[in-house]
Amino acid sequence: MASLEELRATRIQKLELLKKAGINPFPSKVPRTFCLKDARASFDEYVKADKEVSLAGRIMAIRGQGAILFVVLYDGKDKFQAVFKKDEIEEKVFQLFTDAIDIGDFISVTGKFFTTQRGEQSLLVKTWTIATKTLLPLPEKWHGITNDDERYRKRYLDILMNEELRDLFLKKSKFWDVTRNFLKDNGFLEVETPTIELTTGGAEATPFKTHHNDYDLDVYLRISVGELWQKRLMAAGFPKTFEIGRVYRNEGSSPDHLQEFTNMEFYWSFADYEDGMKLVEEMYKKIANDVFGTTKFTTRGHTFDMNDEWKRIDFVSEIKKQTGVDVNTATESELKKKLQDLKVNYEGENKERLIDTLWKYCRKSISGPAFVINQPVLVSPLAKEIPGQGVVQQFQPILAGSELGKGYSELNDPIDQLERFNAQQKLLEGGDTEAMMADNDFIEMLEHGMPPTCGFGFGERLFAFLADKPLRELQMFPLMRPKTSVEKKDTKIAVLIIRNDLGEIWKTLNTSAHLGASLGSRFGKDLLLQDVIHTKDKFGINLNIKHAIMIKECNDSQSLINLAQEAKDSKIEVEEFTRQMQETTNDKKVIAQTSLLNNEEVERLGILIFGEKDRVEEMTKDFKLFVG
Repeated sequence: MASLEELRATRIQKLELLKKAGINPFPSKVPRTFCLKDARASFDEYVKADKEVSLAGRIMAIRGQGAILFVVLYDGKDKFQAVFKKDEIEEKVFQLFTDAIDIGDFISVTGKFFTTQRGEQSLLVKTWTIATKTLLPLPEKWHGITNDDERYRKRYLDILMNEELRDLFLKKSKFWDVTRNFLKDNGFLEVETPTIELTTGGAEATPFKTHHNDYDLDVYLRISVGELWQKRLMAAGFPKTFEIGRVYRNEGSSPDHLQEFTNMEFYWSFADYEDGMKLVEEMYKKIANDVFGTTKFTTRGHTFDMNDEWKRIDFVSEIKKQTGVDVNTATESELKKKLQDLKVNYEGENKERLIDTLWKYCRKSISGPAFVINQPVLVSPLAKEIPGQGVVQQFQPILAGSELGKGYSELNDPIDQLERFNAQQKLLEGGDTEAMMADNDFIEMLEHGMPPTCGFGFGERLFAFLADKPLRELQMFPLMRPKTSVEKKDTKIAVLIIRNDLGEIWKTLNTSAHLGASLGSRFGKDLLLQDVIHTKDKFGINLNIKHAIMIKECNDSQSLINLAQEAKDSKIEVEEFTRQMQETTNDKKVIAQTSLLNNEEVERLGILIFGEKDRVEEMTKDFKLFVG
């Protein structure tokens, strides 16, 4: 197979061939009567009128040879077949096409519509011209770009070759259109608020910090969609506002957490959190029906129907029901011990962070639809308190084990708000970079008066969950580390995790052998630096995998199931070996037996994870090295 450099050199020769024929390979405009979608709609009309038309698009396929060629064009709207017949086109024009044109090039073709013997709408070409000559080939049609790093760097090719991905981005656009139109239909005014701020507010997150040269000020990129600004608009007399915009949080990355993403927030004067829950339920159902055509979803291991009753779940009671801990009375040391007993990693030492981590553990078992309510004041510094109960008027939609939105009866008591800002300031001074900054100008606004207000926001995570895709996959152009001129060594690693309770040694060896063979069958020689190495006396030895391999252990199937799912969600290659696979070599029996079980009923004996070294090591860090 020719190298990429050789293919490029050949295409440059074809580029020169076009120039010698007096054709500009990169014209500013080419003949085009209408787009390919409209060509299909107007097909019968133009056939009946016997009119010539011009179509343009990228060549996605060329079939045939000799006197007839079938060329598939694509313009982002539709595909359409152009037929080149040698006896219908001037000979030198036909020959130039065969000599100079490649799959991937953009062309314009002129001719008349006709229907082939197979019934396909087509254009019989009379003449053609180049629109753009490409110098590099498209990815192989059936597989596209399989390496995630390359997919994200060359997203234009990934979207071009992956119809499902392209459709997802169209759905994502519709998702925000439906949201915007729903709010406008309900009387909300769309506004724009600053993205550069002196203090961040409206969320608890680590901000990006930069410097305003003209004012000589340190400033921050916003971490919410103008919460404190939109509340100022409530004081200004606007009854209902919303904004859809980008948010920036300088935090860790994962398949479902990014540093830059789109959020929506609305604010509604003279409404409370009960009003907000009714509107949000209606909005989520509208989004589900209009964007996805259904209210029933299976995602992240959960199944739910938005048309079911939206239950109200008490925050404190749910934690106590699942863990036995009353977060109202528990000390920090008691919370830490419970998290340790549950084997839940936690960050931060203060009670607010510990309670939040414990709640995140509990919410994973809730499929929804539901609203979690009655959160303690400590974990919600901007919400209005329910008098005498120590909890706030806050609501969060729960779908598929996650909070996918947050709303409040907003706090409008300036004295109470100042006290909460001061409490957050102490957390900041104690090293909590996610605590909320105080905003004295906002306090002054509250002293002038803000009406009772309900505020609510959600982000594109909602779309990711409903589409059952990682959030990173739904970014058109996710941020990537720049490529270096020197390739990193050992950028990938294979980690084999085997149960240490399998008993007989042959079961352990059998498991590891099958997992290794499975990986090899998927990647083949791509795993090798070269096929064979030679001894001094010329004996050949097949070279082993070029990537590091680690073997770790665990003592239960559920840990392997959870890890395998995490790897799949992260788009990392994972091989799994089950009890059924070990007990028989008959694949048909394995398929039949497995089909009778739910996922968590299929006992895993071992798994193998293969991918980027840093990501795989982070994912498997809690597993110990295998000692047998």
